[in-house]
Amino acid sequence: MHKQLNRRDFLRSAAFGGAGLVILSDSRLVCGTQANEKLNVAGVGIGGRGAADVNGVGETENIVALCDVDEKHAAQTFERYPQAKRYKDFRKMLDEMQGKIDAVVVGTPDHTHAVAGAMAMKLGKHCYCEKPLTHSVYEARVMADLAREKKLVTQMGTQIHAESNYRRVVELVQTGAIGKVREVHVWLGANFNGPPTPTNMSQKDAPAERPEVPRTLDWDLWLGPASYRPYSPAYAPFGWRYWWNFANGQLGDFFCHYCDLAFWALKLRHPVTVEAEGPVHAESAANWTIARQEYPARGDLPAVNLTWYNGGGYPEFVKGNMAMQWPNAVLFMGSDGMLIADYGKHQLLPEEKFADFQRPDPFIPDSIGHHREWAEACKTGGPTTCNFDYSGALTEAALLCNVALRTGTKIKWDAQNLKAVGCPEADKFIRRQYRKGWTL
Repeated sequence: MHKQLNRRDFLRSAAFGGAGLVILSDSRLVCGTQANEKLNVAGVGIGGRGAADVNGVGETENIVALCDVDEKHAAQTFERYPQAKRYKDFRKMLDEMQGKIDAVVVGTPDHTHAVAGAMAMKLGKHCYCEKPLTHSVYEARVMADLAREKKLVTQMGTQIHAESNYRRVVELVQTGAIGKVREVHVWLGANFNGPPTPTNMSQKDAPAERPEVPRTLDWDLWLGPASYRPYSPAYAPFGWRYWWNFANGQLGDFFCHYCDLAFWALKLRHPVTVEAEGPVHAESAANWTIARQEYPARGDLPAVNLTWYNGGGYPEFVKGNMAMQWPNAVLFMGSDGMLIADYGKHQLLPEEKFADFQRPDPFIPDSIGHHREWAEACKTGGPTTCNFDYSGALTEAALLCNVALRTGTKIKWDAQNLKAVGCPEADKFIRRQYRKGWTL
């Protein structure tokens, strides 16, 4: 135990600039014989996307504890790290392992992100959490505040943020390649080439069938803080994303990936108004949404209108051939031109105007990898590019679209107080109630 305490003290001093620490340009630590020290990391929710996150961190760090409520869904990750202690309840894991871990990776369904992440951070553990950061607007603010209060290293799992394409787009926008940007459009096409989306799932009532809970699944723990629903394969392990009780639909899934580019390039934070249209159902998330947000001026940057489309919608002016080429895209409309981008490519428009354009020299360093960036920062105190202060505001903006949709109201947003001005019916969507026995 004495050795473990010394090790934790070392990592903590490293994270916050302890005496005698030298930080090299490649983020390595030099501190006597402990220069090659690895983090001890615990994983919460280790199937599906959570498995990829644990594996990403496990490439360089020690995975010492793993928790999942579904033995079958998590089997491959459990088998990959046979030395890690196994748990079903993350509360028990964090309680028993708090003296033996430095950091936690949260890859559960959205409704459990905040309760797991907040508990870890209250115990002083650095936190990596999948996107969207939380299930509700209030939870996102709590997560950001906790990270700041505890001086912890955090990262939201928007892995595409680490790719060079986004960096080159940000450089173009911020050096004025297309002039002042006052309008942004972000869309996901109906032919999105990925996992099942609400586009091919009709909205429906809660499942009526009552199958037996699989013996490998602890359903009560899977529900966690969410309102009780009887077990259904329509929820777990894969369908949860399209039910309000557990997530925020396709918008919740992808807003943080695509609008991340607009937030980064334009230094956005909190919208002042939000309105949305789309079908509203009590149980299942909207299978299409168009949301409009207004952002205020930021220093010498002008006010911005951002429009989001998912489930098949496009801006009218890009339909046709352009839409076929860019089924999912972010379009910046500037005073001197346009810039369109997706995950892997971008283009200045109109093409003829920018035929001889000289790009700015790159000034945003390429990432060492989204997971590694976080792990290294936990040791050195260096920055992460999707810390909870940044990604918390991004998540709030995403989830506010669904608040506006479900209230049927154009929201005037008081970000400081987390209030939709003059719209008390929004409160229940901004801050949800937890089941008895669960707290944030």
